[in-house]
Amino acid sequence: MAAPPSPLELLELRPVAFALAELGLLAVAGGLLGAWIVLRRLAFFTHAAGTATFPGLVLAEATAISPRLAALAVALGFAGGVERAGRRGGDPGGVATALLLVAALAGGVVLASDVFESGAAVDRLLFGTAVGLDWGDLVFSGAACVLAALATLALGRAWSAAAFDPDAASALGLPASRADLLLLGTIAFAVVAALPAVGALLVSSIFVVPAAIARLFTRSVTALLRAAVLVAAAQGVLGLYLALWLDIPPGPAVSVLGAMAYAGCVLARASGIRSGGPLPSAGAAG
Repeated sequence: MAAPPSPLELLELRPVAFALAELGLLAVAGGLLGAWIVLRRLAFFTHAAGTATFPGLVLAEATAISPRLAALAVALGFAGGVERAGRRGGDPGGVATALLLVAALAGGVVLASDVFESGAAVDRLLFGTAVGLDWGDLVFSGAACVLAALATLALGRAWSAAAFDPDAASALGLPASRADLLLLGTIAFAVVAALPAVGALLVSSIFVVPAAIARLFTRSVTALLRAAVLVAAAQGVLGLYLALWLDIPPGPAVSVLGAMAYAGCVLARASGIRSGGPLPSAGAAG
């Protein structure tokens, strides 16, 4: 194993600086939205929204359409379909997500095998390549960061009410169905922004794991939001450093680091190494 590289020397490399900036922007978007994802139990939807972009990515490469726009169209359509099917069936995070994900994957497989040929560009977006980013990726992630912050400020109360007291959510002036649709759409937008860095198959490492870790040790929504952003930032920086040191892809490095950190925190909590109580479970308030 090679000696650990100097962080200052790594920062002088343009691809590393781009990757660090990208992961920083995604930490804000992922931390803020991750808090709502954990509280609303939307981890499966978040993972599925990234994976469901597969047919759009295949179609984009074959027709010279922007992969980002194709993935965004599919992800937003997926979010709308999940919200609508869930509203009819009363299960916004489970069965509807699974059925639509299967349909998206089946369509992607058909396009990649029988209609078009899936190339290297699709593989990069499925698994991520944080050290191969450009200004367009940073701008899109910056937009996702701003959108997540504005949505949290404007809709945070409605999302909190829907998580802890669904019956009272409509009293805030925003119908529950519309609040759910806006949340799912915002998550889908941010997930597409994360595709170049961590890949469609590993978006949960940015949007679920940091908030799940913060959830173990926080007692309020505000604390959860702050802690999730900090954990996501630390996970991204350390994961990128380990990837450069060990010469492995950054996406898997960030994911494995997050999984190990979560497992360690769960063990610490089980052993009683924590202070205060956790945030009440969604739906348990009152």
